[in-house]
Amino acid sequence: MIFGSFTSAPAAPSAGQSAQLARLPLPLRGWLSQAARWAIALVLAAVAWEALVVALAVKPQYVPRLSLILQAVVATPQPYVAGFLRTMAEALIGFVAGAVFGVSVGVLFHRRQLLREMVFPLFVISQTIPVIAFGALVVLWFGNTLMAKAIIAFYVTFFPVTVHALLGLKAVDPARIALMRSFGAGPHQLLWRLQLPSALPQIFVALRLAAALSLVGAIVGEWFGDTVGLGVLLLQAMFNENPVGLWAALLGCALLGTLFYGCVAALEKRIVFWGAEQ
Repeated sequence: MIFGSFTSAPAAPSAGQSAQLARLPLPLRGWLSQAARWAIALVLAAVAWEALVVALAVKPQYVPRLSLILQAVVATPQPYVAGFLRTMAEALIGFVAGAVFGVSVGVLFHRRQLLREMVFPLFVISQTIPVIAFGALVVLWFGNTLMAKAIIAFYVTFFPVTVHALLGLKAVDPARIALMRSFGAGPHQLLWRLQLPSALPQIFVALRLAAALSLVGAIVGEWFGDTVGLGVLLLQAMFNENPVGLWAALLGCALLGTLFYGCVAALEKRIVFWGAEQ
């Protein structure tokens, strides 16, 4: 019984296992400890979901039992796996393109004030266009392709990265810039050795936000017509009045969003080790 598997507690590690863990490198031990905490939290959440739905007699059309959702996924895993991978590819391409473009344009705007004054207002105006309206135009141009969905994800990603990159570069202490210039540092040395490293905490704030926004853009793009994707599964479940399928697709979206955010947060912790926001 699935509910019974949720309630079984993992066995405590033996003395030999504890000694093996103690011999692991400190970063690996920290990662394993954090992974164990996440696993315990997920198991507790799953148990609470199942127990509350059963105890409160919640109707399946509102919130189905988690065991029913998992059974539906296990019974027909292919559309969920294919949809997860397709949406992940669309969001990932849009996220990477938006991050690279946003940081590059932020640097360019920082160095060229006239260009910033001319182009930045156009960026602001572009963000007033609802993503669903922009998505309709992109799908009209490029069709129901992976690239079209990636462009929509890029559209909602690049602007916050641009803004935070520009804010981070402008916040660099002028005294540090003057000190490096006094030692003969050129513009490129200032950028790579001082300005970009100092702006990284701000940039990663935007990247964490963009990780979620890219997923939103990819799913919205799939709503304009496609055959594979988490957005497609959401629409199909809604039109078929299938609450179990709808919740299964929602859990897939949550898993993908958590994966994106966790990867960015882990990268931030590794790169911006001197002051990454927790």
